[in-house]
Amino acid sequence: MRFLALSSLVLSAACPLMASAGDLTTVSERSGFLRTGRYDEVIALCRDFQAKYPKSVRCFDFGTTPEGRPMKALAVSTTGALTPAAARAKGLPVVLAQGGIHAGEIDGKDAGFLAIREMLQGKAAKGALDRVVLLFVPVFNIDGHENFRAWNRPNQRGPEEMGFRVTAQRYNLNRDYMKADAPEMQALLRLDNAWDPLVEIDLHVTDGAKFQHDVSITGEPVNSGDMELRNVGRAVKDGLLERLAAQGSQPLGFYPSFVENDDPKSGFIEGPSPPRFSHGYYQLRNRVGILLETHSWRTYPERVRITRNGIVDLVELTAAHGKQWLAAAHAADQRARKLAGTPVALSYRTTDDARIIDFKGYVYDRRKSDISGGTMTEYDESKPQVWHIPLKDHVVADAEVTAPRAGYLVPAAWASIVEPKLKVHGIEYRKLGKSLANASVETFRADTAKFGANSFEGHQPLTLTGHWVPEHRDLVAGALFVPIAQPKSRLLMGLLEPQAPDALVAWGEMNNAFESKEYMEAYVAEQEAIKMLANNPALKQEFEQRLKNDADFAKSPSARLDFFYRRHPAYDQGLRLYPVYRTDTTP
Repeated sequence: MRFLALSSLVLSAACPLMASAGDLTTVSERSGFLRTGRYDEVIALCRDFQAKYPKSVRCFDFGTTPEGRPMKALAVSTTGALTPAAARAKGLPVVLAQGGIHAGEIDGKDAGFLAIREMLQGKAAKGALDRVVLLFVPVFNIDGHENFRAWNRPNQRGPEEMGFRVTAQRYNLNRDYMKADAPEMQALLRLDNAWDPLVEIDLHVTDGAKFQHDVSITGEPVNSGDMELRNVGRAVKDGLLERLAAQGSQPLGFYPSFVENDDPKSGFIEGPSPPRFSHGYYQLRNRVGILLETHSWRTYPERVRITRNGIVDLVELTAAHGKQWLAAAHAADQRARKLAGTPVALSYRTTDDARIIDFKGYVYDRRKSDISGGTMTEYDESKPQVWHIPLKDHVVADAEVTAPRAGYLVPAAWASIVEPKLKVHGIEYRKLGKSLANASVETFRADTAKFGANSFEGHQPLTLTGHWVPEHRDLVAGALFVPIAQPKSRLLMGLLEPQAPDALVAWGEMNNAFESKEYMEAYVAEQEAIKMLANNPALKQEFEQRLKNDADFAKSPSARLDFFYRRHPAYDQGLRLYPVYRTDTTP
């Protein structure tokens, strides 16, 4: 098993920064890994790799950014299977390596070109590309990459200049996998739908504390998703950790996030990954998503070396086990078709169970800051120290629902919101050509609807409580039927179940349904309440009990009047009705 030694990466800074055509080295290499190139270098390298290896590399565009830049990808395989159809025909597993989703964390771009060149030269992963297709996206957030300057990443050592975290439209792409607002994300999901990668590896650089560990590997399905496919997720994760350790790294199998911000003594918590993130998303497609995070306080040469090793390691692992893993993924697809009527976890949580671990940190001091007035942490990198601290990493299912027996119905009035999301995720659905009268469905009426206090990614999030109940509803032609019996049923439920963490409604896509549009004037409500109490002894008893048992209700005039409005024929029956229904029968 070959790996790249640090010494072979660190070239002289005096090397010329201009490369001859077809040289296939990067600005980063030629600068001694002090710098990283601009996006025109990606365009040139993509072209030159294909020109030099026409039977093993295809350079292609898969989208265009809002600022008009081409989104480049390379398909790499010595089998010549350089299209989705060819890869499927040969039964080859596809690995998607994605760089620059946060364009300041640009290690993946330079490491990926280096890894591909060495694999094609036979210097690394010999023979692996005979059994795998590597799909490489050098920079996902391209417009952000060209927002280029020093200090875009103040918590990071090198390169001298780099891109910015978010896109030109200020989307954080690693919060966008489910809602798919950004044109870049929509393009990537179309790429996913076409190529169906077995394993995706998202190449990042962490923020956070100073410590000795240089890389973390996390991902799913490990704690979430299809139970049997978790064996594949663990095999990928553990295989990468083992190989990176053998190559001289000090890897972590959890993301090093403190329980209490900036306080090492609080220990770490390995939180479950919701599907807004890349490594939480792919398990909903019954595929593996891996997050590789080099440590920001390592130098750029070190980080590129480690990221390069991780890419090569993943290609080798997939070459060795990909056929078996691919069969397991397809078996998970078949199980997903049969989720109807079974319990499905929508979200996960980390319990309070903790174990003490030995963690390689540095001596540090916690003291009051003269600047902020708060408590600050100061690390001494000259003094390594083993921290004995707690790790919480026991993840369990949290919200769980029973999948509908047939699927979901989206009323025609809301189809324009839901249909584009179904399309971009590659979810099967059909539009109803005729009306349905008095259809037997389940509806979700929110008991509470809490709007987020702040905007997040351009949305006002919404949190709902409530439950599904049987009801009869009319639907006009143009409604959507989305069957549960499909490979992406988990993804479908993640989008349409109202209590899923990244459901469309949770992102505020349907807030109108939960805003009051009609009301009863207070003086009218007062008069109607008197009539209702006089005519309904049971209601009178309910009201008096509520006054007795609920102090907040008793002292709130608006809540007391709302009690009667909600029970009055004038009440808006569409308020807080979630505009997606569940059905047990196929229309």
